[in-house]
Order: sequence, then structure tokens, then C-alpha cells
Amino acid sequence: MWPRFASLLIVSLALPSLGEAQIADVSCDDSDRMAQTLTQVLGAERQGMGLRDPETMLEVWVKRASGDWMIVQSYANGTSCIVAMGEHWEGEMPGPA
Repeated sequence: MWPRFASLLIVSLALPSLGEAQIADVSCDDSDRMAQTLTQVLGAERQGMGLRDPETMLEVWVKRASGDWMIVQSYANGTSCIVAMGEHWEGEMPGPA
């Protein structure tokens, strides 16, 4: 029971509500742990990325099933932050390989 509760608590604290989040709700974590949470817990896939500056990468993550999206800013020091999120992503989703 405790591991299940702890996992739920960690996820709920790490990621603000997708529908009601504001920029003040920026959520940061270790980059590897953030990617693992986005893929394994939320079922999101990284759809694209690009350099903002030599020390910062921006990534777009999308939950294919719901269309929810997140923009993650990753820093050279190994920290990543969700800086924006929303719904109804309409970018082209790649098909299966």
C-alpha cells in the first residue's frame, strides 16, 4: 500500500494539473526522472526539440491519446522544468516505425 501511495504522491507533486496549470506552476526535476515520468507515468512522447541557447534545450511532449501537450525546458546541469502545458495538440504525429 505504501509504495503505491508514495508513487501517487510523487507524481501529483511533480506535475501540476494539466487543465488548470499556469506558468507560476513550473515543475522541475532531474532530467532523466522527468523523461521517465513523462513516458512511463503519463504516456507522453517527445515530438520535437531544439536549442534555445548553448545551455538550454526546449522539448515538446505530447500524450497521443488525449492531445495534452507539455513544453519542457532542459538545462545543461541535468535539470528539466515543465514551463507550459495545454490541450488539443494538432501537430503531425509520426506513425509507427
